[in-house]
Amino acid sequence: MKKPLPDVRPNTWEFLRDPMIKPTGFREYDARWQFPEEINLPGMTALGFGLGTQMQRRGIEPVIAVGNDYRDYSVAIKMALIIGLMKAGIHVKDIGPALSPMAYFSQFHLNAPAVAMVTASHNPNGWTGVKMGFEKPLTHGPDEMAELRDIVLNGDFDAHEGGKHEVVDGVREAYIEDLVGDFKMSRPLKVVCATGNGTAAAFAPEIFKRMGVEVVESHCELDYTFPNYNPNPEAMLMLHDMSDSVKASGADLALGFDGDGDRCGVVDDEGEEIFADKVGVIMAKDLGKIYPNATFVADVKSTGLYAADPDLLATGAKTDYWKTGHSHMKRRVHELKALAGFEKSGHYFLAEPIGRGYDCGMRVAVEVCKMLDRNPDMKMSDLRKALPKTWSTPTMSPYASDTEKYDILERLVAKLVAKKDAGETIAGRAITEVVTVNGARVILDNGSWGLVRASSNTPNLVVVIESAQSEEEMRQIFAEIDAVIQTEPGVGEYDQKI
Repeated sequence: MKKPLPDVRPNTWEFLRDPMIKPTGFREYDARWQFPEEINLPGMTALGFGLGTQMQRRGIEPVIAVGNDYRDYSVAIKMALIIGLMKAGIHVKDIGPALSPMAYFSQFHLNAPAVAMVTASHNPNGWTGVKMGFEKPLTHGPDEMAELRDIVLNGDFDAHEGGKHEVVDGVREAYIEDLVGDFKMSRPLKVVCATGNGTAAAFAPEIFKRMGVEVVESHCELDYTFPNYNPNPEAMLMLHDMSDSVKASGADLALGFDGDGDRCGVVDDEGEEIFADKVGVIMAKDLGKIYPNATFVADVKSTGLYAADPDLLATGAKTDYWKTGHSHMKRRVHELKALAGFEKSGHYFLAEPIGRGYDCGMRVAVEVCKMLDRNPDMKMSDLRKALPKTWSTPTMSPYASDTEKYDILERLVAKLVAKKDAGETIAGRAITEVVTVNGARVILDNGSWGLVRASSNTPNLVVVIESAQSEEEMRQIFAEIDAVIQTEPGVGEYDQKI
């Protein structure tokens, strides 16, 4: 029987007893809240009850693997989630502290039909959330999230007997074995391993050493206060720190990981930060030689080089540009039977026969090392310089509230489409196309482009610019697209600018 969740406020008697869940925490493909301002522990139990109910109604075998990231409050949140799952009659296999990709791996290793990973990903402390999925290697997309949201917020739960909590050991060791196997480097390689004191610190140094890589540890002491910076290899603060470490140590490159280890950032031997979409092109070129005529997927924030690099095209590769977001990308790679998917944020989806199709920063690190091993005369900077030159911004995120951002984006898309229809220019160039599969990607007549979309996980818009001509043109494209963005009063300050 349905019983909609009550209206609960923090620091009340009810807050310690009844579920409190902010509806906007149910996003396109993740569930994410500030804790305890937007969700309390009874709310997390309700989420677990809803997830278990969803499994039962879909006829999924009632077994789920559950893990948590390295934050001081994640274990309490995981246990609250588990209570809810057990109320729905679910057998919970608790794999303990984990990376998100280790949780995804556990579905294969334990033959579990479902997974739930308690993590705030790269978000600062004070955030929590759950990444979940039923069909390996996929995770919840918009349809599944909407269904789960309605079950939870309407209190539409189904209680079942038979719930069970089982602690499972050994998954971490099996995950590392799956990543490395018996591979050993045949060339010397010195790597700065940057983890930002996050969960990856318990994995990455060991993985590198097992491959025979010389490791320079950078903030690899587990510390859930994140005393140096928030582990996010898309943020320039972390990338600059990685660059400094390369220059100070003389390392061949730096590889850095986000808070839950599903993303990887790269800095080359010259201390140059290589944005993840460009790293994807480098990897696609190398993999294309081994697997000719491969299909790749890139998200709409990514460089146009996937469709233009002559060396990549010479392998017979085809690239499909798709919606940003790990769930969208995983599904597209799976649907197209692509060899890999690459996202500008640093999520990479390496499918069979390389990986298992889910996003794994550790897998990317292993494959980058293997790529350099296959090219012993090349440095990472050589591979970067072999790319056609483009000028691109970091991912920039102006504030827009979760309740307004999609309406704001809809109006911005209409304004940008209207500019094309009116024959207007950007940076003095004709607009040849406005791709609206995920926001608006405005493509100019020389291949330069600018993107504005809504973040799926935070109260922000997302802006990315790439010029095929010059830094000056890149800045001009940004200025003119930003002028359109600033017509919306609900848009606030940027987190970073060029």
